[in-house]
Amino acid sequence: MEVTPASAGWTYSGLKVVTVTEPLELTTGESETLVLPLSGGCTVTVGDERYELTGRESVFTAKTDFVYLPRDCTAVVTAQKPAKIAFPSAVCEKRLPVRYVPAANTPVELRGAGSCSRQVNNFCTPEAFEANKLIACEVLTPGGNWSSYPPHKHDEARAGECELEEIYYFEVADGGMAYQRVYGTPTRPIDILEEVRTDDVVLIPHGWHGPSMATPGYDLYYLNVMAGPGTERTWLISDDPAHGWIRETWKQQEQDPRLPFYR
Repeated sequence: MEVTPASAGWTYSGLKVVTVTEPLELTTGESETLVLPLSGGCTVTVGDERYELTGRESVFTAKTDFVYLPRDCTAVVTAQKPAKIAFPSAVCEKRLPVRYVPAANTPVELRGAGSCSRQVNNFCTPEAFEANKLIACEVLTPGGNWSSYPPHKHDEARAGECELEEIYYFEVADGGMAYQRVYGTPTRPIDILEEVRTDDVVLIPHGWHGPSMATPGYDLYYLNVMAGPGTERTWLISDDPAHGWIRETWKQQEQDPRLPFYR
């Protein structure tokens, strides 16, 4: 699976997911890129440097370590056993150093309450990790719950800022299914309600998105990748004003006892 700025019809955000069975040469070009194991581990070689990624059994069992590759970089990714690797990316100007980040460095956040409870692994958010343009996190939603809710968008939160181009990559436990909603504004209409399964992707060029709906009995994971033209690397989150009141109801509810996923 591969989404490039050209294939998406936008400018910055990209994502590739590959099951690595033989050496994979990766040239980042104009995009900063992460090597993020979804299942299994791998070795990343950049010049004379080697980075061993322990990875994980699956996205539902653990956080993972990862490697940051700057733009204009060539790396070789190898795996002793087949490993499913995600490569989130963003076109950028600044060249930062190669870095290895252990799984223990990823902050885990529990958001919402009741049926809106979910877990967020903030491995490449502005507060957790330095990058030039790329923002990425993982969201895990217990079966039957709603996440990415209230519906929100990442544009026009502040004067002069433009929208972030957003990719949702999904995995659903045990062969299940889930649903993703995206809708626009009167001046920028968009209307999407998609059934999603493992390896499906939903692109969000603009507009309100949410909820991400995990069907009962099937836990939901999505990898959230975004970037945009703003001078500051920031979320620009604003709730749909018609549904923002939902947040207030969480004060009277408990967190879902199935969280956190990794105990």
